Amino acid sequence: MTPTHAHYTVLAGGTGAAKFLRGLVQVIPEEDIHVIVNVGDDTEIWGLHISPDIDSITYGLAKKLDTVRGWGLQDETFRCLEEIRQYGLPSWFRLGDRDLATHLARTEFLKRGLTLTETVARMTNAMGIKAHVLPATDDPVRTKIETHDGVLGFQEFFVREQWKPEVRSVTYAGAPEARASAAVLDSIRESQIVIIAPSNPITSIGPMLAIHGLRDALRCTRADVVAISPLIGNAAVTGPAAKLMEACGYEVSPSGVARCYHDFLDNVVIDTRDAALAASIRYETIGVQITDILMADEDAARRLAKFVIDENSTIAR
Repeated sequence: MTPTHAHYTVLAGGTGAAKFLRGLVQVIPEEDIHVIVNVGDDTEIWGLHISPDIDSITYGLAKKLDTVRGWGLQDETFRCLEEIRQYGLPSWFRLGDRDLATHLARTEFLKRGLTLTETVARMTNAMGIKAHVLPATDDPVRTKIETHDGVLGFQEFFVREQWKPEVRSVTYAGAPEARASAAVLDSIRESQIVIIAPSNPITSIGPMLAIHGLRDALRCTRADVVAISPLIGNAAVTGPAAKLMEACGYEVSPSGVARCYHDFLDNVVIDTRDAALAASIRYETIGVQITDILMADEDAARRLAKFVIDENSTIAR
C-alpha cells in the first residue's frame, strides 16, 4: 500500500489506545488515520479466534465500544455465556452475545483462507469504519507471561487471574518468525507522524516491536515518532503496565517508557504532573512535550489528540 496523501499512523493496543483514537477522529479526517494493532493478546476460546485489541479499536472507531467497561459492545447481554457454563466450558473470558458475531465472522473468514489483514478490512468496511485498521502481522504472535506457577497466555494472566500473579518474565511466542505486512511497513515509512498510543509498552506495543521489520521501519521512517506515556508518576493510568515494566527491568516512570522506545523515539508526551522528569528524558536525546494526558471523556481525548498533532506537525519532517 502506497498512500496517495498524508496520513497519520498510530501503534495501538488496549483501552488507552481506544480512548485516544476517540479523540483523534475529532481532530483529523478518519480516513487519514492508519491504526497498527497488537495481535499478541489474540487467543482461542470455544474454537473461536479472539482478537481483543483489534476488537476494542474497531468497536471504538464504530462508536459501539462499551466505554464504561473499556471492552466489548454497548448494551451487551451474556445469555450464551450463562448457558455454556453447564457444559463445563471455560466461562472466565466474558464473551457477550453480540460480540460472538464478531468472533464467529472472523473465525469463518480465516477458515476460508483470508489473512487476518484481509479479514479485518472486510469487517471494518462492514462496520462503516473509514480508518485503515492493520493487524501488526498476519502470523501468530502470542504474549506469554512467566509466573512462579508456570507460563500463562496473556488473557489467562490478565482476565482469568486478574493480573495478580508475580511476573518473572514476558516473551512473545512466534515473534522471531513473524513478518510485518507490506501495508504495515509502508504505513510507518510514509506517515506524516507516527504516534505510539498510551498503551502498555510491554504487552501492547512490545509484541509489535518484536515482529521482524517493524522496529526497523520505525527507525528508518522520515516521520517523527511520538509516544504518549501510559504512566503518570510510577503508576499506570489503567491496567498492569507498571507491574510488567518492573518485571522486565524498566524504571516504572515516563522515563522508563521513553527507554522502551529509545532507539526510534523522537518525542514523548508526559503529564504535567511529571514535568520535573523532562530534563532527564531530554538528556537521552528524546524531546519532551508536556500536557494533561488523562482522558476522562471525549473532550479530554480530543484535547490530547490535538496537542499531539499540533506539537508534532510543526516539526514533522
